[in-house]
Amino acid sequence: MDPKGLELLLPPTTLAALADSWLREDCPGLNHAALVSGAAPSQAVLWAKSPGVLAGRPFFDAIFARVNCQVSWFLPEGSKLVPVAKVAEVRGPAHCLLLGERVALNTLARCSGVASAAAAAVEAAKGTGWTGHVAGTRKTTPGFRLVEKFGLLVGGAAAHRYDLGGLVMVKDNHVLAAGGVEKAVQAARQVADFTLKVEVECSSLQEAVEAAKAGADLVLLDNFRPEELHPTAAALKAQFPAVGVGVSISIFPRRKLRIYEVKRAAQGHTSIKRWSKIRNLSATHSINMV
Repeated sequence: MDPKGLELLLPPTTLAALADSWLREDCPGLNHAALVSGAAPSQAVLWAKSPGVLAGRPFFDAIFARVNCQVSWFLPEGSKLVPVAKVAEVRGPAHCLLLGERVALNTLARCSGVASAAAAAVEAAKGTGWTGHVAGTRKTTPGFRLVEKFGLLVGGAAAHRYDLGGLVMVKDNHVLAAGGVEKAVQAARQVADFTLKVEVECSSLQEAVEAAKAGADLVLLDNFRPEELHPTAAALKAQFPAVGVGVSISIFPRRKLRIYEVKRAAQGHTSIKRWSKIRNLSATHSINMV
């Protein structure tokens, strides 16, 4: 997905509310340091000190807007950063600049870190000939989901479902509680709106076939060894060609053999790769304001 225009996905009211909550967390009461810095008109420069993908400009803007500062950008969203690139300038009263600085940097660094990891994972998958989707999961940091999901999109990955209402995801514990795959899928189909898809997490071909027969739209092959994926996915698609098949794996961009094994085992039969081990790269993909 082209990063251009992605900021339109973020409602201004939501951005303002998030910025307020982050700033209030950092300064819920008196800001004693403001008396030290004063209110003289000041300017700060944002520099990229390590390689990565720039992501999170709307959050950065929203934070500084709430403290009466103006941001001027020199690089568009999704830019590949190289040290030492001048990314942006921020102008405003000194105490306001310093009030928003750390919150804005934390948010931008986190979003850029996720985008950088996502871009690396997508590139690694494409390098093996993978033509399906690479998607994130719902395993996000509480309170930071919008930031991290946005980072996925900027990095070229799919965000999968944003929350519990975006897809009916039947996991192993749901199956256990419902008394079996068929009962779990039937219950999901009864309550799901016709616009909602039902995805079922399966750990065997038997479960996958049962889920497809019961009406699942998507089947997620979980905890499979790479060499097991191809025969399982092929057998399922042979019986149920309309059912989408996904693979739940951990992608480490630098471990190309792992990516290749998964591709070789599942390519042509699966449409989605999902990974949850995206780490915050703020330590190595951070932005420095000086």
